[in-house]
Amino acid sequence: MLHHPIQPVTARTTQRVCEVAWFSDLCGEDTEFLSLRDPAHSTFDHCRNIALSADRLGFNNLLLPTSYMVGQEVIPFAGGVAPDLKQISLLTAIRCGELHPPMLARTLASLDHMLQGRLTINIINSDLPGYREDADFRYQRCAETIQILKQAWTQDRIEHDGPVYGKISLDTKPVKPYQQNGGPLLYFGGTSEGAREVCARYCDVFLMWPETEEMLYATMQDVAQRADRLGRSIDFGLRVHVIVRETEAEARAWSKHIMSKFDPVRGAALKNASQSSWSLGVKRQNELRENADNDGFIEPLLWTDIGKARSGAGGALVGSADQIVEKINRYLDMGLRAFIFSGYPLIDEAEWFARLVLPRLPTVSLARLQDRISA
Repeated sequence: MLHHPIQPVTARTTQRVCEVAWFSDLCGEDTEFLSLRDPAHSTFDHCRNIALSADRLGFNNLLLPTSYMVGQEVIPFAGGVAPDLKQISLLTAIRCGELHPPMLARTLASLDHMLQGRLTINIINSDLPGYREDADFRYQRCAETIQILKQAWTQDRIEHDGPVYGKISLDTKPVKPYQQNGGPLLYFGGTSEGAREVCARYCDVFLMWPETEEMLYATMQDVAQRADRLGRSIDFGLRVHVIVRETEAEARAWSKHIMSKFDPVRGAALKNASQSSWSLGVKRQNELRENADNDGFIEPLLWTDIGKARSGAGGALVGSADQIVEKINRYLDMGLRAFIFSGYPLIDEAEWFARLVLPRLPTVSLARLQDRISA
């Protein structure tokens, strides 16, 4: 942990506030016991119930992940659930390369209208399902996709000429989003040099997976400096699991409960089925876990055993309500402004978090704060 006074990393949002998001597991990993899957949790109805619960409980945003696994696909799911949501935004994960960018811009604009401006985008730069692609090619495709999206949403024409998508010249009347002040906010996560550069140059929020406070702070400083050299500033976010109870003992007991039926062979198979399982970010999560104590903690409250059975974010904050609030406040002091939480089972843990933690946080929608959404 950081044991010395720190200067908050320069972020776009200077106010000491945070956007608090939950997670709807479209990839079928919602479970009570890690390494065991419940097929009923892959259904549209279950994922919809998670979304409705997060909306009712007052979360600002909801991450809809993308993966080639049993479950629901992001854009049709978002369109299907949009009419039922009252106030929550949807953070829709979009893998670059799956849709022709002008049509992706039009698709997302339509979704933005369905949500009346409560659409945010999580740009994903992973390999397309079934392929192992050159990293430089992927980042070039990602950059061109974002360039085209931004032109489509903010200019009269798309005028593009790049090595991946070639020459595109189109009127943008068919692709205007509900949000007229720049279109939906773009969130982006990644560990590599390419990921940091793409986010610093084009995106609004840099998302990180759980690491020690020192590691997170160093990453934030690096990306903020990259953005500053480009004349930009961005916000920073953390995607992390959480187990919160009234006491630390109760929270730790639940962490042991969800691991009580863990099978390492089955857990590894589930983890390796993910499209991101070989990424640099997952490798860093695995390396972090190697330095944990016998109970799986890498620093106070940060538990890493959850990464044994799932790809992506491999750590959870585990503690009492007071401890979790204090930890989030430490992150706010570092300059973090967005959080994407989850816990298993998802609806049950959302109820715990909303009752014990959410009312004690200075929550806000980053899009509304930046005048993307009318009050």
